[in-house]
Amino acid sequence: MIRAALLWLALAVPADAACRQALVLGLDISGSVDATEYRQQLDGLAGALAAPAVRAALLAMPGAAVDLAVFEWSGPRDQRMILGWQTLDSDTAITRAAATLAATTRSPGDPSTALGAAMAYGSVLLTQRPGCWRQVLDISGDGTSNTGPRPQDLRDGLPPAGMTINALIIGSDSAATGDNRSVDVKELSGYFRANVIRGDDSFVEVAIGFADYRAAMERKLLRELQVIAIGQTP
Repeated sequence: MIRAALLWLALAVPADAACRQALVLGLDISGSVDATEYRQQLDGLAGALAAPAVRAALLAMPGAAVDLAVFEWSGPRDQRMILGWQTLDSDTAITRAAATLAATTRSPGDPSTALGAAMAYGSVLLTQRPGCWRQVLDISGDGTSNTGPRPQDLRDGLPPAGMTINALIIGSDSAATGDNRSVDVKELSGYFRANVIRGDDSFVEVAIGFADYRAAMERKLLRELQVIAIGQTP
């Protein structure tokens, strides 16, 4: 049914249509993320974009592409663009975006976790793509906010008005208590559901540790790309 609807919608799209979805990904690089975990995030996202199923979903509607931007975040004033807006309308464009992410190296930053500031930064990026049928902000994180504006105070008022906010949470271990990822995931899921995600189709995806980040990102991208914004078609 999804493929049939996508085909119908693709045929109905005018030749000059540019964007069916604007997607911004914000990656947590706060102090709880070590060098190995940083690489697992960047390489995991690159690998997920290059996965055959994700490529197929990105290219399912010729003439109505997905626009992607990626940034890193930590403290209240520490957000860094690592992939400016890219239109993923070909295999070459997807490969180029994945290669950029895989080649990215970490820069020094504030070790705190300013989740609200990251949400505000991502929302501003989405206002740069007003013509897209759907605007989605994705925040990856392995902890709760501990500095800057509170996410729950910002969430519902952030522009653009129809923006969806999804989350990818990462359960982590503690050197003191050992493997507590199951407990961590449960607590983080509740926190992100209550304070971060927004929109009727919003959801929380789960990575059981950073080693699971690529698989979780692939699942999340496939789920997002299957949402058909027929009601928002020009």
